[in-house]
Amino acid sequence: MTDYRPRLFASDADIEHVGERFLARALPKEEWTHEAHLATTTWLLLRRPQIDVDRELPGFIRRYNESVGGVNSDTEGYHETITRVFLAGVRLFLSEADRTEPLHELVNQLLLSPMGRRDWPLRFYTRERLLSVEARREFVRPDIAALP
Repeated sequence: MTDYRPRLFASDADIEHVGERFLARALPKEEWTHEAHLATTTWLLLRRPQIDVDRELPGFIRRYNESVGGVNSDTEGYHETITRVFLAGVRLFLSEADRTEPLHELVNQLLLSPMGRRDWPLRFYTRERLLSVEARREFVRPDIAALP
């Protein structure tokens, strides 16, 4: 696994900024980082309960990608399996977390946890399977270990 130090959030307002601008498709592309993906997912789950994240997140990401000039193809843009694996990881983290803490502290703890690591999906998938066209298009089951 690669050693990587995530960029942490200073306040709840920073996370709300990323989440709101992502939904409005007004977040600059360079701000749509790994950390922003996980912060937005956490924010949606905790602060936007009216949104069915399982159903709506793929469309949100696809539309956002297109709004910043990206494409959703067999080689770039939205990736179904990676999205689902990290969504499961965020939920796993939240199931064990103290939800009374400020949002940015929760997100920072997530980013520093195993579930927040960029390479977390590679605990369950070979690189070849995870980066396949099939995995990008639809959820594929892990080939190394079951998801928690």
